Amino acid sequence: MPIKDFAYPDGVRIAVNFTLDFDAMLLRRMLNEPWGQKAKGEFGGRVGIWRILSMFEANGVDVTLFTPGRICELYPQVLEHAVAAGHELADHMWEHEVPKDPAIEDAHLTRALAALEKVAKRPITGTRSSHTPALLRSKGVVYNSFTSARTMPFYELDADGENPMLQLPFHYALDDAMYFSFGWLATPNAAQRILDVDEIFDIWWAAFEHQYKRGGYLNFLLHPFVSGHAMRVDMIERLIQRMQTLPGVWFPTCGALAEHIFTHHPYCGAEE
Repeated sequence: MPIKDFAYPDGVRIAVNFTLDFDAMLLRRMLNEPWGQKAKGEFGGRVGIWRILSMFEANGVDVTLFTPGRICELYPQVLEHAVAAGHELADHMWEHEVPKDPAIEDAHLTRALAALEKVAKRPITGTRSSHTPALLRSKGVVYNSFTSARTMPFYELDADGENPMLQLPFHYALDDAMYFSFGWLATPNAAQRILDVDEIFDIWWAAFEHQYKRGGYLNFLLHPFVSGHAMRVDMIERLIQRMQTLPGVWFPTCGALAEHIFTHHPYCGAEE
């Protein structure tokens, strides 16, 4: 459901969310991938995440870390640093899966939120997951970033036409794993390409320029084990610095953007 008469704060032309799916090796383990793929995840948690956070902080950009609750036990220092630096923690399931059994799903989400809130020292209001909307809302989670259905933020209802959830959509064209992964999600090697960073810079700048002209929105989905490599961090920094040369570019966390929308464009049912 599109948001009628959507508008950013005064002086803002476009909002750009940089989001990190910080799951380290959890998905690799769940899929029982080879040791080399698991090692990529370890790199993301031990090296890549520090590189990319340092770059964002040097350029004054706050990001949202969509983080499985289990990461709070595996990499607590990373998350504590992120919170201290002003970044947002948001849910990304307990161990990167949503159980089909409702009771187990509830237990997983409850555990994940409790772990994240203990680190963040504030309620967790966002998720990137397929958790049941009614369950999410019952836990105080009010926005999701788990769809490519639209280019602008919008409200989504569940199958019964209830439990409105603000969606902050991303697109796989803005997902680093689509360009820099080999053997991604058990796909055959022949299906993979490792592209030059300058090619991706041009693709992502074109996407930004298109939305900037229209007063639109972008949500970049980055993985520290993918974009945490030095040349990719440098490319993203060049992209940010070029964006910053234009007026009206806003780099909020997903939570900050959601707060603006809830304040100025609350869900109004059929009137939307």
